[in-house]
This record gives sequence, C-alpha cells and structure tokens, in this order.
Amino acid sequence: MAGIKSLLSAGLLLAGTMITAQAATLPTIGVIGAGQMGGTLASLWSKAGYPVIISSRHPDELKQEVVSLGHQATAASVTDTAKKANIVVLAVPYGALPALAKTIDGDVKGKVVLDVTNPYPGRDGQTAQAALKQGVGRYSAGLFPGAHLVRGFNSIAAATLDSEAHRSGDKLAVPIAGDDKQALNTVSQLVEKAGFDPVVAGGLDKARLFQPGSDLFLSSLTRSQLQQRLNH
Repeated sequence: MAGIKSLLSAGLLLAGTMITAQAATLPTIGVIGAGQMGGTLASLWSKAGYPVIISSRHPDELKQEVVSLGHQATAASVTDTAKKANIVVLAVPYGALPALAKTIDGDVKGKVVLDVTNPYPGRDGQTAQAALKQGVGRYSAGLFPGAHLVRGFNSIAAATLDSEAHRSGDKLAVPIAGDDKQALNTVSQLVEKAGFDPVVAGGLDKARLFQPGSDLFLSSLTRSQLQQRLNH
C-alpha cells in the first residue's frame, strides 16, 4: 500500500513538474482589458498552459478572476503588464487606444501586439470614425508604430469564443491580418491553442474585411467557408 502511495505521489509530482516546465517554455501573454473578451481569451489561453497576466485600471479588483484562471495567472497594472508580457493583447474599448498607446508604446516596441478591439462610433467617437475610414488594422498599427501588430479575434463574439472553443468536427475559423510573418505565426499558434482554426487574410489592409460593418464581422464560419468568403 505504501508503495502504491509513493508511486501515486511520484506521478503527481512528475505531472506537476511537466506542467510547470511547459509553462516555462511558453510566452507570457498580457491581456490589457478584463472585460468579457479579455476575460474569455485569458481563460482559454490559461487552460492551454500559458502564463497569463490580466490588467485593468484597477488590478487589485481582479483577484477573483486570477483565482478562476489558475496558478499560472497574475494581475498587474497596465504598464507592468506591457513590460512583463512577451505578447500583449489589446482588449479595451477602442476609444481608449490612443491614450493607452501613449502609456505603453515604449514597452511594446518589438513585441507582438494582438488587437482584438472594435471601433464603434456611438461609443468611441471620432477615433472610431477615423479607424473605420482608414481601415482598423492600419489605424491601430499607427498608434503602436514600434510593435508587430496583428488584428484577430475581433470578428467573433466573446460568448461564441467561450462556447465553441475546441469543438468537435470542423473548428470555427478566426481570420487574422498582419504585416509581419513571424507575428502572424505567433498569433496563429495562439488561435490554435485557444481551440480555433487560424486563417491569415493577408496584410493589415485586409483587416478591413472583418472589421465592424463588413460582411465577415460577427460571422461563425469554418476554414473552408471563411476562405471562400475572403476570396470573393
């Protein structure tokens, strides 16, 4: 009996060590914005083994969210998150991006920045109007000129991401767009680990195809369906 207990303990210790080792090899994801979208993505990546930092203007109020995400998750201020994370995810109201960029631009230079935000003129005013006119991908990239910005996860509702992750059969496809190939590869892996199928639409100009007001916005499509729509 004692021998069995020792074996079980050793097995649990080995499993814990393997999980810790896996987390140590994965990049740290910093999610700026702890709303529905930010929280959903943080949960999906945390379950996939990624160390996740979540942040908001009041990080001390995120204790419950950190507990629900597991031991690999922490909360931090917006600036600390931008400094510590290898990959930074923007999940704030679009109107807040210009001010946020002034705060963290120096800390995200050279990093992959995943922009999951959406501009709505009724909420975000002239910033949204300018972004939609220029194309959200280009406008967002202009706010963070030193970062490798990728647009993605903005065209599927957070509730759909939560319910359809890792579904059996054909997975839901997530369109992404960016100008840097390595950044696109990094985000493609994040899409896969979250339980979806990444489809590269092209450079940042192509992000216009799935921004608010487009035919692909809030669509739920498989890879083949999405590729067919993108090619039309």
